[in-house]
Amino acid sequence: MSSTGPGAEVARATFREQMDAKGHAVENARLAVAGLDEAFAAGSLVRTPALDLMLGDLMRALEQDEGQKLGGKSAEAARFILRAISRELDNA
Repeated sequence: MSSTGPGAEVARATFREQMDAKGHAVENARLAVAGLDEAFAAGSLVRTPALDLMLGDLMRALEQDEGQKLGGKSAEAARFILRAISRELDNA
C-alpha cells in the first residue's frame, strides 16, 4: 500500500522535479536521492524492497573516483534508474 497524505505527495513531486531538472543527470540524481532519504526518515514515504534495490543500483552507478569526471555511462544509468524509481514511488 502506498503512503498517503500531503508529505508523501510533496516528496514524490519533489523527487520528480529534481529528476527532470536542468543540469547533469548525476548531480540531479544525488539531489533526488537525498530528498528521498529525508522523506523516508520523516516517514512521508515507505521504503519498499524494490526501491531498496533500485537505490542500491543507482548508488553504484553514481560512484566515481576522486577527481574523475562525471561520465556518460553514469548519467545514462542514472536517468534510466531514476525513471524506474519514479514509477515505484507510487507504491512507496
